[in-house]
Parts: sequence; structure tokens; C-alpha cells
Amino acid sequence: MTRIRTFFRSSFGSALLGGIVAVALGIVAISSGIVSVDDSSGSTAASSPPITPPTEPASGSARTVGQVYQDDAQGVAFISAEEKPTAESPFGTPSGGGTATGSGILIDSDGHILTNAHVVDGSSSVTVKFGDGDSLPAKVLGVDDSTDIAVLSVDPGKVDAQPLELGDSDAVRVGDGAIAIGNPYGLDRTVTSGIISALQRQISAPNGFTISDVIQTDAAINPGNSGGPLIDAGGRVIGINSQIATGSGSSGSVGIGFAVPINTAKSVADQIIDGGSVEHAYLGIEGADLSGELAKVLNLDVDEGVLVQKVTADGPAADAGLQAGDATVAIAGAQVKAGGDVITAIDGKPITGMEDLIAAINAKQPGDTVTLAVLRGGSTSDVEVELGDRPASVQG
Repeated sequence: MTRIRTFFRSSFGSALLGGIVAVALGIVAISSGIVSVDDSSGSTAASSPPITPPTEPASGSARTVGQVYQDDAQGVAFISAEEKPTAESPFGTPSGGGTATGSGILIDSDGHILTNAHVVDGSSSVTVKFGDGDSLPAKVLGVDDSTDIAVLSVDPGKVDAQPLELGDSDAVRVGDGAIAIGNPYGLDRTVTSGIISALQRQISAPNGFTISDVIQTDAAINPGNSGGPLIDAGGRVIGINSQIATGSGSSGSVGIGFAVPINTAKSVADQIIDGGSVEHAYLGIEGADLSGELAKVLNLDVDEGVLVQKVTADGPAADAGLQAGDATVAIAGAQVKAGGDVITAIDGKPITGMEDLIAAINAKQPGDTVTLAVLRGGSTSDVEVELGDRPASVQG
């Protein structure tokens, strides 16, 4: 399939609004359901990662896939989530619902299990099973749709498994070995292997925001692997398998899978276990990547950055005085708002487009102040923005 990258994308992130990158013909959340990906521009290419210089594998002392499986498989949970009925039948009784299945990992001796939010979100009851053990009732401690992470709790005295060792996703390098263990299509304790294909990808979260620094792998992952571990050659968990790209007419693995980095998952899990809620920084704009072609058409003095398309009312960007365009022009079939601010840097670091801005905001906390370099009317000035707390979902 030919991959096309357009010069205009309406992207969003942990503080931004709009569309998101789609991969191949779609990105599938790999439980029993599908999470749709809003890509208003029609772009079909994943965000490009920076070239990573050759390094020693981050996995330390490598082991065989079989050795990793022997050590880690028992700590991977089979999760069944009973979905709440979604409608009323003609006979006045609830209909819809069903059972979603996925995977999870035991992360401590207190019975905490890490999984994907889309596996358990909206469920009426959840059970987990380790290996050949009995199914255990699980409580959903908290769900963070912005990172697609959830934490479950079971009675630790009834768990016959050892917690998995959590690694450092920041130390992962392209080409490192990757091992996935999970329950694809209900086939429990399935192991597959491959390599780390790319880093710093961005995917859409269930609530429409962007998850940054995502790990791409060619280890086969399929529906039912959701929430299961992506493991390095040293047996440490480096990511939570979350989505796959699919080709035309297919819902299975084509060798392009995505895992939420374990460092992100650990941070979210800690917040959920400590207090049950998670906070993310929020800027409140919708923007388009600025390219040389677009800059020439709009007669701009810069050819990289973010062209502000929309500023959310009463949001942090609006409070700081950022302005969106007010004239719509058609460029190569894309509708672009012209005349708005152009963001060229954040905290003194130049940005090439929305991906850079998304990643920078994702690394902040609500209440942090960032300095944006903004081009307006031919002059550049610094604008300070105090970031807010992200809403529950992308606002229209």
C-alpha cells in the first residue's frame, strides 16, 4: 500500500485538539473492540521517529525467548470484562453488552494489575486469571483514557504468580529484541517475538488525545493482547501492548504494533494507586503542521512550526491571548485557517510541527508555565501560557 503524508494535519495531544495520525488503513485497539481513529486530513502515515544512533542493546544480559517466557508468563493475566448493556430490547430488557477479553500484568505483591483502559472501561464486572489458576474477581481502581492505562486490584493472597519486573522505556533502542505475551483471540499465554521497529510514535487515545513516545514493534500482537506486556530480552516490561495497524480487509497483525511506554504506564499507575485520578497538562489549541509549501502560499516568513487553527474558549491558550486564523483557504484539497498565530518554539526549543508541540506539552504538568515563540503579523514575540488540566475528552 502506498503511504502518503500530507503537509496539513489537524493533530492533537495532551493539551491540543484536532485529528491524529492514522497508520496503514486504520489503528485497532487490540482487545475485543475497536477504537476509531479520527484523521480528518486523510493522512495514512505514522509520525516519523528520529534516527537513533547505534548503541548497545538496552536489555542487558539477553535471554532466549523461552527463558523469558518461563520467567514471565505466569505473571500475565487473562482479563475478562463484562460490558454493560448499551440498549433496551423490544421486550423491555437490556441488550448489547457482552464480554471483552484482554491481558494484564501483575506489577507488585499487593495484587495490582496493569492493563489497557479500553479493556475494562465501562465494564460492569471484571475477572482475572493467572495461568491455570482460578478466575479472581477484580476491582477497577482507576482508568486513564488519555494514556489508555487502567489499574485493577485483586486479593493478593489468591494470586499464584510473581510480579513482572518493570524496565526503563527511555533506554529502549531501535533493533532491540521484543517479546509479547498475552491472550490473542482468547489463546491464553501466547508468546511472540520480534524487534523494536521504531520509537517516539504517536497514537490516538480512547478519549481522542494523543499518546506520545509510543514503541513500535513487529512482534505479532492481535485482538486479546491488549494490556499485555512488551518485554525486552532481559525479561523486563518496556511497554503495554495497545494498538495495531491493519491493512485493507484485515483485523489481525501485519507486523506493526504499538505499546504504551512503561515509564508512562508506571507514572499513571502510581497516580491511580495513590489517589485514583490522573492529571495531564492542557494547552487548548487545534493546529496544522507548517511546511515550506504552506508557508509560501500563506506568505509567511518561517517554514516550520504550528499554524494555529482553533483556540478553545476559556482554555489556557485563549487566556494567554493566542489567536486562530479567521480565513479559510483550500490548499491541495485541505481546508486551512489562514491568518492565525504560528508557534515556532516552546521554552526556547524550535518545533517543526504538531508532533513536537504535543510531545513537549505531554512532558509537562497542569500549572506549569511554558513560553511559546509566536509569529504574528510578521513579528515574533514570546507568550507565556500557564497550562491547565486536560478535560475528559477532546472538545469539538
